[in-house]
Amino acid sequence: MNTLEMSKADLITLAQQRLEREVQPGEWSERQKLALTCRILYDGGHDSGLAGQITCRTGEPGRFYTQQLGYGFDEISAASLIEVDQDLQVVNGQGIPNPANRFHTWIYRQRPDVNCIIHTHPLHVAALSMLETPLQISHMDTCPLFDDCAFLAQWPGVPVGNEEGEIIAGALGAKRAILLAHHGQLVVGATIEEACMLAILIERAARLQLLAMAAGAIQPLPPRLAAEAHDWISTARRDQVTFAYYARRALRTHQDCLT
Repeated sequence: MNTLEMSKADLITLAQQRLEREVQPGEWSERQKLALTCRILYDGGHDSGLAGQITCRTGEPGRFYTQQLGYGFDEISAASLIEVDQDLQVVNGQGIPNPANRFHTWIYRQRPDVNCIIHTHPLHVAALSMLETPLQISHMDTCPLFDDCAFLAQWPGVPVGNEEGEIIAGALGAKRAILLAHHGQLVVGATIEEACMLAILIERAARLQLLAMAAGAIQPLPPRLAAEAHDWISTARRDQVTFAYYARRALRTHQDCLT
């Protein structure tokens, strides 16, 4: 095979095929992946006390796993997760969920393609949200969010009512992420790995945007190339492999999260 004579499109296809065939992701249960995500995001600056929620579907209609209210992301383990229904009634486990999980129910009802939701208030996302300005994607690394991050320009108040759920779900639409003015971020994924990667990226994108805005005017990416990078980076296998890296890194200091 003479790859030096292949087109870019063919080389992309070849690289994706090799990734699928030769690189294996980690093997964890859904509960373990959810707990790992909590520790990964805590280490990535998504720590703001008890604010924020993470959920994933359990496989039973209208039910999902989430963390107990009162526990920070750095304390979550697979065993401490609870199972709740769409009314936030606990069906398995001890404790109660964060009442703000209510808007997750509205998103799950609207988006059957979504299996994991992550909502946090990381520092740079929170700072950017105070400016009431949308997220700008102008760097290759953050292109999975290109044309894939909605913006809710007005804060509807604490998200414990059905009204906030309808507003946030409606503003998210078909996208995988949303910046919530005066609030934080929310990302969704077909898998836990996908949602985790987007949560990492949205905080990095917000930080890059704030740094760039302080230095000058942000220049846009060519839309065609940004869309190409979006599709190149954001694949199920790449999400799995990247998640496995972050999981190994988290497990160096958070071995207890798997139990």
